[in-house]
Amino acid sequence: MVGISFRPLRAQPQRASGGFGWMFIFSALTSCAGGASGAARPASDATDAATESGVVGDSAVAGRADGRALTAPSLERRAFVLAVLRSNPTIESARQGYRAALARVRQAGVFEDPMVDVGVAPLSIASSKAPFGYEVEVSQKLPWFGKRALESSIASAEAEAAKSDYESMRRDLAFTAVTLYDQYFVATRSLEVNAQHIELMRAMKAGATAQFETGRGSAQDPLQAEAELAHMEHDAVKLESQREITIAQMNELLHRSPELPLPPPPAELARPDKTYASETTRLDNEAFSRRSEIQAARQHARAEQARADRAGRDAFPDFTVSASYNSMWDMPEHRFMVGLGFNLPIFSSRRQGMQDEALANRAQFESQAARLTDAARSEAFVAMKQLDESRHVLELFETRLLPVARDQIEAARAGFTASRNPFMAVVEAEKNLRAVELDYQMARAEYDGRSAAFERALGRIPGLDSKEVHR
Repeated sequence: MVGISFRPLRAQPQRASGGFGWMFIFSALTSCAGGASGAARPASDATDAATESGVVGDSAVAGRADGRALTAPSLERRAFVLAVLRSNPTIESARQGYRAALARVRQAGVFEDPMVDVGVAPLSIASSKAPFGYEVEVSQKLPWFGKRALESSIASAEAEAAKSDYESMRRDLAFTAVTLYDQYFVATRSLEVNAQHIELMRAMKAGATAQFETGRGSAQDPLQAEAELAHMEHDAVKLESQREITIAQMNELLHRSPELPLPPPPAELARPDKTYASETTRLDNEAFSRRSEIQAARQHARAEQARADRAGRDAFPDFTVSASYNSMWDMPEHRFMVGLGFNLPIFSSRRQGMQDEALANRAQFESQAARLTDAARSEAFVAMKQLDESRHVLELFETRLLPVARDQIEAARAGFTASRNPFMAVVEAEKNLRAVELDYQMARAEYDGRSAAFERALGRIPGLDSKEVHR
């Protein structure tokens, strides 16, 4: 550290007035340092506050909305996803991490606090031969031009990366919520289908018993119906257990006790009206422009570049300006002093190492962003193809498989009543219809899940429209 001090050529000769001169100097330096750092940042603080307000939200309003959604006659998928995003502790943890990053932006690039050094001559305190002697110095460190701006750039880029991580967490959690909701829908609808077929099998058993009592059927037919009923009731137990497990997992996402009930899902899952065409260029653009993890990697790379630039600026010295007053000089002209100090950055190995490290980290994050872009492009293409497949499967179920299976059981029951076919033909037709209807429920949920996967691949929040993403 090199220091240079100057004594003013003119000074107040009176000791009393000079004794209070350091207070004026301290106030001036403090005002300059505080004003320089405070005046340059109000817009940034306002921007951070506005950004943070979109993340925090109104917890009271959200809580009331979630309460209504969880006590409604039916649980809509959109309402469930919103409730998960509002109440899940994982989201709260990521949100607080983002807020901490915003707070670091306000800390970066500001002046250090001024330093005040006070010294006294202890032997002069109670001396009757000499006046009280003291020395006061006020100093302020001034970084080289551009260093503060680069520190702010580093913190700002890292805050943007934290925001992207927060958005990734929301997107992944929403996808998990949609997946569990689809499982809940399948379990509930499967229980209803199974209950309908239990009633159908009981009616078939009654018909087989009547045929046997009139001598037109076999004793094996009612027994076969009873065996099928036992299997269906066993399936009902498994489906009920699966539904309760899914409810417990959904309650976990909602930060609730696992045994709490949930409203049943609606009878139908809303299908997206949007038709996704195979436009590779459009998918490429959306895949890498919306994916928050890609944005996070790019922001980390920007922060590392700013860190490398900041290390390069360390080759320039920082200055320390100071002003002091020493009452112990006999000559009044020597009591007041101003000084300038600066460091000598002559050892470059540490700075070079920091710069090389930051540049290597930047290259690493840029490579990561390129890898994530390729993965996003592939994921979006695969999800689009799987969504097209599910759409065709649903059309096949609705136009051919379900109508044929229903016609088969009607024909088999009519044939058995007219003694034209055995009871086993009715049982097989019923088993086929039950399997087709259960598979249809699975296909509906799979279509919904693949639609959510496609939305996720495009960097959107699954289960929500664009107006609800930032709620």
